[in-house]
Amino acid sequence: MANSAQARKRAGQAAKARLHNMSQRSEFRTAVKKVLKAIEAGDKAAAVETFKASTSTLDRIADKGVFHKNKAARHKSRLAAAIKAMA
Repeated sequence: MANSAQARKRAGQAAKARLHNMSQRSEFRTAVKKVLKAIEAGDKAAAVETFKASTSTLDRIADKGVFHKNKAARHKSRLAAAIKAMA
């Protein structure tokens, strides 16, 4: 447990950041799942629309440092390839 005032404050800040990052990670995964669901349904138009909306979400979360930018890029690339393969 934290022994100094500085360490106590830092522990509180870390806990608050952890909760925020958890919600951001959940939002990231939900965005990916929405696109995958549209792809599995076979509706290319819906998949493209969902992908466009999800792309900004993935980029925004990567910009905040919750995930590495390459992870977001990898997900976007794989989703785009899956949509392209639907044709």
